[in-house]
Amino acid sequence: MTDPVRLNPLDTAWIFTETRATPNHVGGLLQFRLPEGARKDFMRRLMAGFRSHRKFKPPWNRRLKYPFTKNPLPVWVEDEDIDLEYHVRHAALPWPGGERELGELVGRLQSQPLDLSRPPWECTVIEGLEGNRFALFVKMHHSLIDGVSGMKMLQRAMSTDRARSLRMPPFWASGAPAARPKRAAPTPTLAGAAAAAIDALQSQARSLPQLAAAFGKILRRIGDRGEGLVVPFDSPLSMLNGRVREKRRFATQQFPMERLRALATAAHGTINDVVLAVCSGALRRFLLERERLPAQPLTAGIPVSVRPKEDDGHGNAISFIVATLATDVADPAERLRAIRDSVSHAKAHVQALPRAAMMQYTVILMAPTIVTLLTGIGGRTRPMFNITISNVPGPDKPLYFRGAELTAIYPASIVTHGQALNITCQSYAGSMNFGFTGCHSTVPSLQKLAVYAEDALAELEQAFLPRARGARKRRK
Repeated sequence: MTDPVRLNPLDTAWIFTETRATPNHVGGLLQFRLPEGARKDFMRRLMAGFRSHRKFKPPWNRRLKYPFTKNPLPVWVEDEDIDLEYHVRHAALPWPGGERELGELVGRLQSQPLDLSRPPWECTVIEGLEGNRFALFVKMHHSLIDGVSGMKMLQRAMSTDRARSLRMPPFWASGAPAARPKRAAPTPTLAGAAAAAIDALQSQARSLPQLAAAFGKILRRIGDRGEGLVVPFDSPLSMLNGRVREKRRFATQQFPMERLRALATAAHGTINDVVLAVCSGALRRFLLERERLPAQPLTAGIPVSVRPKEDDGHGNAISFIVATLATDVADPAERLRAIRDSVSHAKAHVQALPRAAMMQYTVILMAPTIVTLLTGIGGRTRPMFNITISNVPGPDKPLYFRGAELTAIYPASIVTHGQALNITCQSYAGSMNFGFTGCHSTVPSLQKLAVYAEDALAELEQAFLPRARGARKRRK
């Protein structure tokens, strides 16, 4: 058994702010196409194969152990008695199940909190999809995983080679790569502990000037509307920022990456700028139809990974930037330009910090939101930002599992008091896949947002690429 792994403050916050109405797990809907000529009992054999693998690798074998010492942070310990039948379930849609029916099932699955007395993950195998398809819905507590590390684990559990994929074990049996050997730790001494403490304090102290400068800039921005940096908690109140209930809605959308890439080039921006503009256009129309669009522009909290490329660790290694969605701008081209400039300012602000200061910056930035959730006033005060929009990079080549081709990955994410809607995107094999997760009562008709996203992309293409848009219409 490996030594316990203590959670960092950000991971711990995901545990302590969880309630029945606001579970803090993330999920992934993986859609597969059955292999050509697949046997009729393919799904039964798949489940039998799953249930035969009862060895678990980190992080799938980790469960929480709460502290009984002076240190308030819980730790991960290895669970040696995992009930596989609890963690792996089987469901079926009335055939032929479409995207709406699949979204309704995923919404129900995402509504249910994980049992934190067990390793905090579940996998549901879903059959009955139209088009000779099936799906896996995997959810995992956010304290154990972030989007980047989760994507790496899923990639390791599949193969770019169809034949090799026939021999791949389930994802919980592949887990993370073995840790690199480390030199044996010296025998602990009082002098050694004191030296380590002094070194840690010196590291924190070195980052204080940069932290002070970063927050000083935010404070100066409060009185200076002319600078491009968006201030946290300077967002308007909207229907997306009230209290939430237990039930979730889930919807999906998919676009070819070539469309987003061409638009980003024409607009002199990035694919992420285009993603934000698509979301902004969909939200603007959605709120206008309900006469609930604030006069002040909505803002987005955008997670930014600070995990090194070679780091295969678990937990969270993210920071945040806050940018405008320019929902007060009617012209789609001007809206995208405003978003592009705002994101550029926010990135420059965060990237000026040394890596050693990133975690402290993120914790300090998120502290007010965490306090509102712990005290029960979340959703009753002005939000830090109106909506979280994430863009997680994925593999650019098709993946296979047990001979079945993975056709799409749709992320499902966290909804909480003050944040009734989350949009997370995942790139994969030439497509960008959007997952819309919302509170069932606060965000009615969530499926419309997915439809409006297509219309918002078409409007942007008409503004920046009118010839390409016209050619696409003629092909149809």
